[in-house]
Amino acid sequence: MSNIIHAPVGFVSGATYPFRALVFLSRTPRLWGYVLVPILVNIVAGIGLYVGLLLPGLNGIDGLVANLDARTDALIAGLPAWLSVLDFLDTGLGWLLRFLLVALLLVAIGFLLVQFGVILGSPWYGQLSEQLELSRTGKLPKAEGGVAAIPRDIGRALMFELNKLLLLIQIGLPLLLLNFLPGFGTAIASVGGIVLAATLVCLDFLDAPLERRRLSFKDKLGIIRRSLPASASFALVCLGLISIPLFNLLAVPLCVTSGTLFFCDQIWPSFNEGLENQE
Repeated sequence: MSNIIHAPVGFVSGATYPFRALVFLSRTPRLWGYVLVPILVNIVAGIGLYVGLLLPGLNGIDGLVANLDARTDALIAGLPAWLSVLDFLDTGLGWLLRFLLVALLLVAIGFLLVQFGVILGSPWYGQLSEQLELSRTGKLPKAEGGVAAIPRDIGRALMFELNKLLLLIQIGLPLLLLNFLPGFGTAIASVGGIVLAATLVCLDFLDAPLERRRLSFKDKLGIIRRSLPASASFALVCLGLISIPLFNLLAVPLCVTSGTLFFCDQIWPSFNEGLENQE
């Protein structure tokens, strides 16, 4: 019975973390310096992405939907008059397809903005996450110092991005092929694409505290899975925020903040308990 109650409570709790982060930052002016510089970086990256991808993408969607409408209109025209009701159904499906494709385009641009924003702003985000975790838990894991740690850190960062790319290919390619099945296949691919994007976004925004503990990519995915349903709602809200044009320029540092708060509240207690049991 407790698990049944915990599931919806956890789902709602995870969704609140971006808003908790906003309140936390508004009350902690000493952290604003770690946020303002990445926002400027995001503005530059965002302008490039929207100019280069949004307008061409919208034009491509218009062309695709118009082409499909023309084909279905030609098919309907050859049917008996009493089946003319299919014309209204075709119009409705056309608008639904347009909505799904535009939503996916905005999600894709927001996802790319996260990738550029997190990588370019990583020096500031790392410091921000450390300060947040220190204020929340009172301590940080012991860092590997020295010059020798630099190439290891770079190597781990590259492997993290490579593993995300492999995950994107392994799941994204089958979803892309589903788009060749009109209607039902496109709907499944759209939902699957959002789930995949949310998982990758969750990895990005939780990575700072997880990486400080030198966890493997598989372990990071396992932590997200064990944190369900809270991690799912957290990821979906973050994905929604970074998909809103212009607002997403501010959303990335907010989601980085919320990811560390989520780790401290939802993941660290059980993570720390597991370490103590190992000892």
